[in-house]
Amino acid sequence: MNTHVAIVTGAGSGIGQAVAEALARAGNQVVVADLKQAQGQAVADAIGGSFVAVDLAQRADCRRLVEATIERYGKVDILVNNAGFQHIDPVEDFPEDTWDQLIAVMLTAPFLLTKYAWPSMKAQGWGRIVNIGSVHSLRASPFKAGYVSAKHGMLGLARTTALEGAQYGITVNTLCPAYVRTPLVENQIADQSRTRGISPDEVIEQVMLAPAAIKRLVEPSEVADLVLYLCSESARSITGSDWTIDLGWTAH
Repeated sequence: MNTHVAIVTGAGSGIGQAVAEALARAGNQVVVADLKQAQGQAVADAIGGSFVAVDLAQRADCRRLVEATIERYGKVDILVNNAGFQHIDPVEDFPEDTWDQLIAVMLTAPFLLTKYAWPSMKAQGWGRIVNIGSVHSLRASPFKAGYVSAKHGMLGLARTTALEGAQYGITVNTLCPAYVRTPLVENQIADQSRTRGISPDEVIEQVMLAPAAIKRLVEPSEVADLVLYLCSESARSITGSDWTIDLGWTAH
């Protein structure tokens, strides 16, 4: 892979960290974006990248992230929209402010970052945008109205921008993993136990792994490897697609 400049959101841990590390190992300049300053800075220092502290729920921070990247490196080649969080509640109890926050971070921010990075990619005639969706971009689960809605919307955003970007050498794709071994998933276990009235072990067995043919969690490095491929020249003909890494979940 040629040296490119990449922005990875939510790169302070989990999938985002694995993606940032993989892109850096491939020789790219990586901008680590995260709300948590200590974690984000540590990842950036470890990979020789740079860190930008952002609250992606704020439009101004989305613009500032792209502007800071262009100011430092002169361009944006790769955008990985990964940042997100989870909230679990029945729809009648789902907090409206939390809904707004989920949509802002997981759908509006990817739209804004795509919008702001677009002119740089368009001017170069080359760009790679990878949205980290979820199996919940394709399937629903109860008690996750905000998350599932945002992930479904992310898929539509990717497909639309893929059509717009094709003539400019910009590809846009969505990865749809099942449960990945990340802090976000670990935090869900207690919440799922509460809302479903079952034990944490039963959550893993009966909820997280029940739909999967392969009975294990996905590793962050597996997602990162596929991101790396989609950002390569070998994937120049792939756009507007959704890539399942779901242990056979959607094969049913």
